[in-house]
Amino acid sequence: MTIQIVPLGAGQDVGRSCILVTIGGKNIMLDCGMHMGFNDERRFPDFSYISKTGDFTEMLDCVIISHFHLDHCGALPFFTEMCGYDGNIYMTHPTKAICPILLEDYRKISVERKGDRNFFTSQNIKDCMKKVIAVNLHQTIMVDDDLEICAYYAGHVLGAAMFYIRVGEESLVYTGDYNMTPDRHLGSAWIDKVRPDVLITESTYATTIRDSKRSRERDFLKKVHDCVADGGNVIIPVFALGRAQELCILIETYWERMDLKVPIYFSAGLTEKANHFYRLFINWTNEKIKSTFVHRNMFDFKHIKAWDRSYIDLPGPMVVFATPGMLHSGTSLELFKKWAPDSKNMVIMPGYCVAGTVGSKVLAGEKKIQIDAFTSVDVNLQVKNLSFSAHADAKGIMQLIRQCEAKNVVLVHGEKSSMGFLKSRIMSEFGIPCFDPANGTTISIETSHVIPIEMSASLLKKHLIRQSEVQDEGNEGLTSSSSPGDSSDDSVEHPKRLAPSVVKPKDKVLIQGMLVMDGSRTIRLEDADEALDNLGMAKHSVRFEVRKAYNATALRLSVEGDEYYKNLVRSSEGEAMDTDSGESPAADTLHDWDGDAFALDLVYVALQRTIGSHVKLARENGEIVVRSVKIRAPTDSDQFERGGLLVGWDYQDEDLATRILSIITLTLRDNH
Repeated sequence: MTIQIVPLGAGQDVGRSCILVTIGGKNIMLDCGMHMGFNDERRFPDFSYISKTGDFTEMLDCVIISHFHLDHCGALPFFTEMCGYDGNIYMTHPTKAICPILLEDYRKISVERKGDRNFFTSQNIKDCMKKVIAVNLHQTIMVDDDLEICAYYAGHVLGAAMFYIRVGEESLVYTGDYNMTPDRHLGSAWIDKVRPDVLITESTYATTIRDSKRSRERDFLKKVHDCVADGGNVIIPVFALGRAQELCILIETYWERMDLKVPIYFSAGLTEKANHFYRLFINWTNEKIKSTFVHRNMFDFKHIKAWDRSYIDLPGPMVVFATPGMLHSGTSLELFKKWAPDSKNMVIMPGYCVAGTVGSKVLAGEKKIQIDAFTSVDVNLQVKNLSFSAHADAKGIMQLIRQCEAKNVVLVHGEKSSMGFLKSRIMSEFGIPCFDPANGTTISIETSHVIPIEMSASLLKKHLIRQSEVQDEGNEGLTSSSSPGDSSDDSVEHPKRLAPSVVKPKDKVLIQGMLVMDGSRTIRLEDADEALDNLGMAKHSVRFEVRKAYNATALRLSVEGDEYYKNLVRSSEGEAMDTDSGESPAADTLHDWDGDAFALDLVYVALQRTIGSHVKLARENGEIVVRSVKIRAPTDSDQFERGGLLVGWDYQDEDLATRILSIITLTLRDNH
């Protein structure tokens, strides 16, 4: 069985997330995003890879969107309404509610401000969202008879989800963007121990281990306060939902505590929209927000007001949260062009910036930035990069791999050099294959094929009883069967030591039975006797028999001179043996010598002392019987010479027979 993965976007790159997966004969598209670093046809994935003729609905079984960020959903209306995909689209309820708003903002900026053509319309967005099926966390959705998906909490932004996908016995997890660290308004990502064949994970911060969240918050507040105290303006580029709320809560609390009067603004309209969604989906926030929401809405800010474009020329310091977060368009770019030449001003970049955006050029330290063909800006303002990004760092990625116990890992949504470092670390630490395919590169991952088998209750019960007996036999052997020279004085109490099998459960146990397939092609493991009765078939028994030889002369000399064996003889004389014949060694055993009979008596006593308290022993017609194991002396009809005991057993008692043979060897001092 093989799982095939092809990144159409986000392969050794950040942006334009779009992963095509083939699993169990099903084709699934994971995310459908746009690239913020391009303004031409490269901003959308190359959908011609899926189909040259445009029959995408026939080729794809479903599309899954992890969250509402444009680099994960920005190309969705283009794919559905302009390329013609008409199949199912799955996302969470918050993502379905917020997606159309961000898509409409993106359309306005691209079409109405930049004049782009061949772009989706407002009606396209509405028609696209009609195809969406909203899912709840931990809800298993059957896309068809074979394909099932389940969403898990991812943190990152409101409504972000990781998706577990399974077809038959093959499975994978797609993380989208996630955060393993809780923050002021969202919890941390979590997933069951689903043990997927493949984990497809983002690797935005593959080589980063962040410092203390508290120290980052303190540094952020100090920089903002110092700048406005010197009369400068602070621009904080953010996306409308996510880090914006996190930083607004932080700065609102600080302004209240310090009683500061410097105005704080947020891009017009977005604050109201954010409050609406956080009220609507309060169950997606963390416990602190939920517990205080009834008494006070944490998102009703006292010090943060809506931004108006006329404020741009107001005198005096101010702080502005402006969208979008990478300075590639909108209010944040407009403010940056206005304030960049003044060294008193400051821009704080709280998140990741895709290569090619104005934000990435600012972080690279460029002092003159070409905005477009007609505009360039001198950059004299202070530039600070404080990572409040809600992506998992290297430690968080390793934590998720450990949490879900993935068998293979595929890295996407990261820079090539960083991916290479994390890839080698994953392979060395976990010992599992790791891949970092480029866009358009297909990787094939072999998976093991598991055949599910049902087990009959009677077989399981029988096995558990037998298993406990075998464990007890092993434990008894550790304590009771010493070397032949050890004293067997009954007055001396020996403390029992538990075998390791008692302390720790076994990972794998052997269960013997018969595989039966009925008309429904269901395979069952049944007890052999039960299955044969049901099928009306005669039982074919496999039995083994070996001769356990010993040196009769050496045994007699050992018995005559060894206290260990004399004690065994005394015990056999004094104890009431459970035997049908009532046979017992005579007082002059050592004189009226019958080697095989005496050996049989010694073995019986030894078995009583080692396994007799856990397994029933019997003496029948001169034989020792322990379940299917029979120990006897050879007769004239046997093709064995005298001077040895015959031990026979059925195949199902192989372990018990092995234990008994070792006891016989010890007892008879097999030195022939």
